[in-house]
Amino acid sequence: MSTRPQRQSLMDDGISDLIRRYQEESDEGIQEVLVDQFTPLVETLASKFTKGAEPFEDLVQVGMIGLLAALKRYDPDFGKNFESFAVPTIVGEIKRHIRDKTWSVHVPRRIKELGPRIKKAAEELTIRYQRSPSVDEIAEYLDVTSEEVLETMEMGRSYNAVSVDSPIEANNDGNQVTLLDLVGNQDAGYEQVDQQLLLQKAFQVLTDREQEIIRMTFFDNLSQKQAGDELGISQMHVSRLQRRALRKLREAIRVAPSEII
Repeated sequence: MSTRPQRQSLMDDGISDLIRRYQEESDEGIQEVLVDQFTPLVETLASKFTKGAEPFEDLVQVGMIGLLAALKRYDPDFGKNFESFAVPTIVGEIKRHIRDKTWSVHVPRRIKELGPRIKKAAEELTIRYQRSPSVDEIAEYLDVTSEEVLETMEMGRSYNAVSVDSPIEANNDGNQVTLLDLVGNQDAGYEQVDQQLLLQKAFQVLTDREQEIIRMTFFDNLSQKQAGDELGISQMHVSRLQRRALRKLREAIRVAPSEII
């Protein structure tokens, strides 16, 4: 009679004893032995999720978090060996990481959770109908609304972001065109032109002397005294004319531009 099952049972008992000691003593040495024992298991599970952009090493680290959580919660009295208990915990940790950390754009959790369900439903319905299912058929199959299916499918495009430097096509010269080349820049010059035209129309409400004072004090950066000296009037007179001119301009600009023009 083969003794292999007995040896396997002894191995399971030894692991259970180590896990119990680890839970009671929090011994780092025991933890290291257990982690070394189950690292191949974590790496195997992590390798199943490396089809995306997430590095294998990162998934292994996340899986180790699940392994440690399983070591702390495992109870051999339930009659299940540790690997059977640990696998769902490790996989769940990896899936949660992929769901929450690897999207380029933040989307609601319900969208992240519905996405895999839609993909699985589409595959099953394709086999059933021998054609691609409609949005309404997928929604009915999952007992959700068509709007939720459409929203999830649209947000699924946010999983990976594309760099603005990524080439998308070549122009007539054979040079590559990037997304950044297609993004326009806001030109402040248009707004400045509008403001300048509005100000020019508003200036028409001023007398020649008031226009000259505004030009000298605001555009030529002369002081009120310097402006007064050039005009042969006192600084106080310049100040009074300046205040009156500014009041006229404020009142004129408050009027709708179409009325000014």
